[in-house]
Amino acid sequence: MLEQGNFLFNSPFLPCVFFWFFLFPVVASQIPLGSKLSVEENNLWVSPRGDFAIGFVNRSDQPYQYSVGIRFNSKSIPVPKQTVVWVAGADVTVGNKSYFQLSQNGELVLVDSLKGVTVWTSNTSELAVVSALLGDDGNLFLLNRKQEVVWQSFDNPSDTLLPGQNLPVHKTLRAASRNSVSSYYSLYMNASGQLQLKWESDVIYWSSYWSRGNPSSSNLGAVLTSGGVLQLVDHNQEPVWSVFGEDHNDSVNFRLLKLDIDGNLRMYSWVEATASWRSVWQAVENQCNVFATCGEHGICVFNASGSPECQCPFKTASSPSSKCFALNCESNYSMDTYEHTFLYGIYPPNESITITSLQQCKELCIQDPSCAAATFTNDGTAQCRVKTSPYFSGHQNPSLSSISFVKKCSDPIAVNPHAFRSSPAQSPVKRSHGLCISCVIGAASVTFVLFAIVQIGIGYFIYRRRYQILRKAALAYPGWNSKGLMMLPFTEIKDITGNFKHQIGPGMYRGELPNHQPVAVKDLENAIEERKFRAVVSKIGSIHHKNLVRLDGYCFELGHRYLVYEYVKNGSVDKYIEDDELSQRLTWKRRVDICITVARAICYLHTGCREFISHGNLKCSNVVLDKNYEPKVSEFGLGTAHLEASYGGEKDVEDFGKMVLILITGRPEVKDAWEWIYEELFQRRPEGVVDKRLDDGVDLKELERLLRIAFWCLQTNEHMRPSMGEVVKVLEGTLTVDPPPPPFSRRLSEEESLESGSKPPSPVEP
Repeated sequence: MLEQGNFLFNSPFLPCVFFWFFLFPVVASQIPLGSKLSVEENNLWVSPRGDFAIGFVNRSDQPYQYSVGIRFNSKSIPVPKQTVVWVAGADVTVGNKSYFQLSQNGELVLVDSLKGVTVWTSNTSELAVVSALLGDDGNLFLLNRKQEVVWQSFDNPSDTLLPGQNLPVHKTLRAASRNSVSSYYSLYMNASGQLQLKWESDVIYWSSYWSRGNPSSSNLGAVLTSGGVLQLVDHNQEPVWSVFGEDHNDSVNFRLLKLDIDGNLRMYSWVEATASWRSVWQAVENQCNVFATCGEHGICVFNASGSPECQCPFKTASSPSSKCFALNCESNYSMDTYEHTFLYGIYPPNESITITSLQQCKELCIQDPSCAAATFTNDGTAQCRVKTSPYFSGHQNPSLSSISFVKKCSDPIAVNPHAFRSSPAQSPVKRSHGLCISCVIGAASVTFVLFAIVQIGIGYFIYRRRYQILRKAALAYPGWNSKGLMMLPFTEIKDITGNFKHQIGPGMYRGELPNHQPVAVKDLENAIEERKFRAVVSKIGSIHHKNLVRLDGYCFELGHRYLVYEYVKNGSVDKYIEDDELSQRLTWKRRVDICITVARAICYLHTGCREFISHGNLKCSNVVLDKNYEPKVSEFGLGTAHLEASYGGEKDVEDFGKMVLILITGRPEVKDAWEWIYEELFQRRPEGVVDKRLDDGVDLKELERLLRIAFWCLQTNEHMRPSMGEVVKVLEGTLTVDPPPPPFSRRLSEEESLESGSKPPSPVEP
């Protein structure tokens, strides 16, 4: 499915494939009984300001098949981008002689004239409807004589929510049916009041999280605000859970929330400057984690640019044009092994799980005729997941420890080498055959010896000429290890850095590979033992996250330890804090974004990797900004390279709190300054601590939230500090945070706490 497009407007299967035919739209404040739209007349009902219109749409993937839907109609949005936000009857289609009418008895009806049947109706004939109205919020109303709303399209959503539209517990968003997979994706609210994305009826791959009490789900509803916030609200319209689009509170004319055909829930904003829809939030950050994202077969992987795509590693040479995988072996089959790969069944989405070893897992699948594939995982318990369905999908990532086995039909052979036996009458030929083999072996041995002598001579000649040619070749085509990292000798490190000419930080140098790709080279202490160094390189090299600086290579020689990172253009955050002119580029919004992004990156290191990884030295100089001023965290995981260092997550939390205070105040790390900042927060004067070099635009609610969580991170008692996961939720606004106690004075000892019966306060409200 990824090749078909992950996003709303980059796919052949999207609302924009609907080509709207319209010649003379009907603009009216109210739509009277008897009003009709037809395919042949190509007419529309338009909202008062013209922002929305309803009419027939033609699906380009199904010629001469039409649906009735509401779309954007604003003149500021080009026709190809006027996406559909509601469809009558979801995926109901009709022929080219059909019509949609507000009948005289007050019902909206969709009639397929070719078949002579009504395929959809609003079922409002007994509600005394006298007119209809399409509002400028995109909602289609039916009104009675008292001008009361008795039916509305907002109560019958298809795959989209518009600002102000409520999704209650008994309603569902369902992705458009463009293939056999997308028709099973839906968004709904469960009995606990959580929004959940699911496939079919029992596979849940995303849930909202909130922890303010436990109200009945019947009192909750999901609402997209005009400011770009998706909220769960209670019966008093008070939010109990929220997620924010990247541009929330920005001036945006049009927004929508859509369950796309790839199974991901996304928030979109219309960007006037680029005349395009922009995704500003999505529920599942890693598209590969969406169930069945690659359809009935295939594996979701990340390409060289870091984008997810579907690949098909299961095709056989004998059937290259077949589906990705279909087990129908007429003769023999073999087992292919795929490391770092997790597979799961789709039809049905279940599998048998057995506690067993890796080799036994493979044997189980070989011995079971119904087994199509198996995945072995060992996350504390060794499990073999056997898939008996020929329909399965999965994802692949270097951070995954799982190993999968897939049955593959063996290609037919032309001749069976064991089918012939030599007879006594053929003995002369047999002797002649043996003599030929001896000749071949002798000739090969002589050739090998001569070849070796020539190679040694060439090697000695190159060595005598100071191996210049070899160095250039090696530099252009460096070695690679199993993690895909360049292995460079020290001579090449000197070459790419110009003999360490351009220093960009402590022990950090700018370099350039022969292909003109810039890199940053980190000089580590040469006292690090080989085992520790290789363990660090292996661990860091397997980490891939958009907000972590990528490790591209390393150098390990006697007395030399270097790491080669991707080069991030705008340098570290600390130089922007220290320089009065550069500091003005760090606007309030950018400083808040840095805090949130760094928190997400550290949270990923703590909980998203195969094993826990501590940064160990988080500070502003280790946060760098790319060309778009997007932050990335560098030099993570190096603490494990030092024998004397053993960092835990608590130190990262404390370092993060320090970094937040520095970003807010623009002051270096001074404990006296922290006490002053805390006093200002305690006296409810937080605006007084903000960096004076900042222009207007400081959000006081954001400021107080940042200061509160920073001082929780700085608590002397490590057990009182929040986890980075909690920090992320506070910064995103999905958890509230209590006022923190002063982190400077010594807290009660554990004995005193036990004697008094007191418990450490919690930074976040449950």
